[in-house]
Amino acid sequence: MLFGIHWDTSSNAAFAASILPILLRGLLVTIEASIVGFAIALALGLALAALKSSRLRVVSWPARVLAEFIRDTPLLVQLFFLYYVLPDYGLVLPAFLTGALALGVQYSAYTAEVYRAGLESVLRGQIEAARALDLSPMRIFCVIVLPQAVPRIIPALGNYLVSIMKDVPVLSVVSVLEVLNVAKIIGDRTFNYLIPLSMVGGLYLVLTILASAGVRYLDTRLPKRGLPLR
Repeated sequence: MLFGIHWDTSSNAAFAASILPILLRGLLVTIEASIVGFAIALALGLALAALKSSRLRVVSWPARVLAEFIRDTPLLVQLFFLYYVLPDYGLVLPAFLTGALALGVQYSAYTAEVYRAGLESVLRGQIEAARALDLSPMRIFCVIVLPQAVPRIIPALGNYLVSIMKDVPVLSVVSVLEVLNVAKIIGDRTFNYLIPLSMVGGLYLVLTILASAGVRYLDTRLPKRGLPLR
């Protein structure tokens, strides 16, 4: 019995049908964690990329060191640090938010490199022309550089979205009831691991296919050409 549900394992079809609703609830948690983690990774990654691209070494070098440190330390270590160490300093976060934050921080180091490649792909002539028009650096970045850079890096960012989805099961170590953790609990209670784990594999396959299709659709809809100055 789990979440008030009784299962009859004598029939595989009936057993699969009985656990599907609770697996879908776990899948919803997986999707939510992926979206929140990816949003954090996009925001932090853009900030890191902007800092690493600064002409001031006092700004760029600390950002490079931080990104390298994040990229070279395991996600599990970062997750344990956020969940077990921060409370000692008075910062207590819910397990779900802690897990999503750990995912976002880990992947921000990777998205920062993707952003950097996109930013460097923008023609320098356009930036110089914007400076000649006396546009502020912030306006040049937000209006000219970023709108041209982002469409070119959509596929790479989409790959990291899929990777985040597949890393969400790591959050089970801090008691987040994502879909794989739910399947493991079902297996522990019923001594039948084959069906719930197989169903989780199928759900992940559908989820990643849909995410990849959405990224491809977005990639085809966004223009890749340089935007004219106005």
